[in-house]
Amino acid sequence: MGDSKSSTDYEFLTVWRVAGTPREVMDILGDAGTLARWWPAVYLTVEQLDPGNPDGTGKSFFLHTKGWLPYTLKWRLTVTEPVIEQGFAIAAQGDLNGTGRWTFEQDGPETVVTYEWKVSASKPLLRRLSWLLKPAFAANHRWAMARGQEALALELRRRRLGADLSKIPQPAPPTFTLRRRLPWISS
Repeated sequence: MGDSKSSTDYEFLTVWRVAGTPREVMDILGDAGTLARWWPAVYLTVEQLDPGNPDGTGKSFFLHTKGWLPYTLKWRLTVTEPVIEQGFAIAAQGDLNGTGRWTFEQDGPETVVTYEWKVSASKPLLRRLSWLLKPAFAANHRWAMARGQEALALELRRRRLGADLSKIPQPAPPTFTLRRRLPWISS
């Protein structure tokens, strides 16, 4: 790509603060197979493709994801660095191609969760419209990550010893669940 970035290249830095330890956060975020259960606003389908190695590397999943906007993305997530209490890294391949890095740092009773996401959009809809709608696509990512912080906080509460599950709300569901496909929003 050279020195100039394409209109289809995206770089995001997201920082969350959640009540919990880095180990608790690692146990949740490091287990991609559970994403559709606890982060359903974004993860519509998660299918394990490769069990990977004991340290988590090589583990891969097919993901069908969405944000607030009415389009979906299909991509493969592969863990590229061991899943440890300090974080881990992933690679994306499909409608999104690139890398992501999660880091976890204890700060008192909270963990600071940082996510660096560097991807290029290859889905035809995004490639065609990125030059015009890049700010909307970036806002869509921020919306998805905000739902992630909310959902992670809820999942941490659910996993606490003695938690009264009846008092913990369910995570936000997906938006715009279309019953029929529109030709300009091909999944």
